[in-house]
Amino acid sequence: MSVPAAYLGVIIIWATTPLAIKWSGEGAGFLFGVTGRMTIGVAVALLVLTLLRQRLGWGRRARRTYMAAGAGIYGAMLSVYWASQHIPSGWIAVLFGMAPMVTSLMSALWLGERAFTPARLGGMVLGLAGLMVIFGTALDIDAGVAMGVAAVFCATVFHSASAVWVKRLDAGLSGLAVTTGGLAVAVPLFLLTWFLTGATWPAEVPARAGAAIVYLGVVGSVLGFALYYYVLGHLAVTRVALITLVTPVCALFLGAVLNGEPLTGEVWAGTALIGLGLATYQFGGLRLPKF
Repeated sequence: MSVPAAYLGVIIIWATTPLAIKWSGEGAGFLFGVTGRMTIGVAVALLVLTLLRQRLGWGRRARRTYMAAGAGIYGAMLSVYWASQHIPSGWIAVLFGMAPMVTSLMSALWLGERAFTPARLGGMVLGLAGLMVIFGTALDIDAGVAMGVAAVFCATVFHSASAVWVKRLDAGLSGLAVTTGGLAVAVPLFLLTWFLTGATWPAEVPARAGAAIVYLGVVGSVLGFALYYYVLGHLAVTRVALITLVTPVCALFLGAVLNGEPLTGEVWAGTALIGLGLATYQFGGLRLPKF
């Protein structure tokens, strides 16, 4: 596959995922949406593994890696899907854009990596300022919206902690194997949550919600990861990091055009601060790569 085509594919998938998450919970409920997505995702991932004649490792480190990935998928996705009931889809992409900064901060604390350079500290401050602007806007709207913003930030923490945990284990597994194993751990947790909360099968699943669930299960959960790891294997990390600067703006635009989500000056200001913070954090002191 062409690397530029895969790169563009990742941008498209990541930009459309927040809106698909929001649509998947409409009418059927957010818990049905996320459980359906993950169940489809693990089935497709196992099928792909079989077709590629790959096997899941079952050593101690491999099992711990699947647990780490699965815990991250469960915590992050449950938080994001719950939040999607209360906030616009574009906000999800903007807030989740802080994941690289949170991940790097955890890497510094947990793995001893160097993260506290002046540029990175400046990027963190700008990112937090953007978060506060959006959170303040949410408080002005409704307490539920503010809780949604907080839930997405919690999802970012879950995601980042899982990534650092997987990196620390360093089991030498393929991206597809980690994804499949993580989904295999997460799906029973979602089903258990379904049972404990007394959720019931929806009387009717709207066509748009059903299509969004299938799209997320096949494209968002499997193809998106496969393309991402493919790109990561062929390009420098700094080039791949540019994706996180592009997708939030695309997601905001798609939410406004396709879902009628309002875009206020405060939201754009918060988005700009988070984007500038991420750019400063990622590329401060470096020359931007030439494509």
